[in-house]
Amino acid sequence: MEKCDLLIQKTIAVTDYETVQNDVDIAIRDGKIASVHKTGTKEYEAGQVINGKDKLFMPGLIDSHMHTGQQLLKGLVLDAKPIIWTRVMLPFESTLTPEKMKMSASLAALEMIKSGTAAFVDAGSYFMGDAAEVYLESGLRGCLSCSTMDEPGLPESIAMDARQAVQATDDLYNAWNGKGNLKVFYSLRALNSCSDELTALAAEHAKERGAVLQAHMNEYQGEVDGIIKREGMRPYEYLEKMGVLSDRFLGAHSLILSEEEKQLVKDRGVKVCHCPFSNCGKAVPETPELVSRGILPGFGTDGAAHGGLSLWSEMRIFRSLMNIHYGVPNRNPKVMPAELLFQMMFEGGAAAIDEVGACGRIQEGYHADLIGVGLNEAHLIPSGNFLRTMFECGEAGDVKDMIVGGRMIMKDREVLSLDEEKILAEAKEYMKKEGVI
Repeated sequence: MEKCDLLIQKTIAVTDYETVQNDVDIAIRDGKIASVHKTGTKEYEAGQVINGKDKLFMPGLIDSHMHTGQQLLKGLVLDAKPIIWTRVMLPFESTLTPEKMKMSASLAALEMIKSGTAAFVDAGSYFMGDAAEVYLESGLRGCLSCSTMDEPGLPESIAMDARQAVQATDDLYNAWNGKGNLKVFYSLRALNSCSDELTALAAEHAKERGAVLQAHMNEYQGEVDGIIKREGMRPYEYLEKMGVLSDRFLGAHSLILSEEEKQLVKDRGVKVCHCPFSNCGKAVPETPELVSRGILPGFGTDGAAHGGLSLWSEMRIFRSLMNIHYGVPNRNPKVMPAELLFQMMFEGGAAAIDEVGACGRIQEGYHADLIGVGLNEAHLIPSGNFLRTMFECGEAGDVKDMIVGGRMIMKDREVLSLDEEKILAEAKEYMKKEGVI
């Protein structure tokens, strides 16, 4: 009899973006999927057994772009006058402290766990070492960055030159890359806020370490116009000139792309992601065309300040946006079918976290990053197609269990890796100090 660390028995499994298997067991050993097989066809001696009856297990959701440093901005961005980056977010992040960052990371980790997000990419902020401590404890699979800018006129608390900005990421990389489920990415916060020197230096240090380099790209028309004015070319063309683009580059948002930029993204193997709720106030991406070119974006939330960290909501918002913008005019109700949207979530997400072929499936050899969804809910049953029902009706609160790297970090809605009661009490105390309650 084979041994395993964890055995999920007699469950329904969404094993990839299009496949549902009934009455299966899932064996987990050394943090990986050891076997997915019909119940009763193999026997395992397991250290822990989970009864999968009345549950559906699927790959953990992947947030390809979020902001830990903006977790405390919930309710302060919606309906704010533009441009929110300069009016709200940048001033707030310049006041962050280690204590605020730990609270932000604790709340973000808790929210992600409770909503089924097993892995994420943080776009970069300040005191990221303090955030890393929390994320290590949480057990989540995380890719962390520092906020990297050298624009003149930034608030004194976050002002840096190019070498100081890159050194901050070097320090984060040396301290945290490879610890637990954590990686460190290099970043360019926004091209308009980065000099040629910083762009080249960040790319050089990322390449030396084999790390991913990420940046906010083509999110606002004003941002695109600013680069054109400064460089005489569009953002992706500028990065190509600088020798930055490769399959180790992640371009968050990537909404407003020219024909030449789309071809650059394709030719260089650049990874991209969309953040539907946040992006709705900026532009509609040409995702159907990107997909037709073999470019598969991931999904991001853009952080809790933009509607929370539920990827279930983001997928449905995106489907609605694609249908009304592309489907209806072309009489194509399947312009973004559920299977494609889950492929974006799982495979586009795996690309964003630099885990292609290792995350996004319940398959032998893949990381054991799974979530268990409780099916005894009126809004989930009866179902004629569980995959589509998960897309149409699944909610954050339906997620009962989470396993990341073979470690159970939530069981039956009880978070095992963090002290939920303490985190929420600290958040309420913070709200009292801010005069909200």
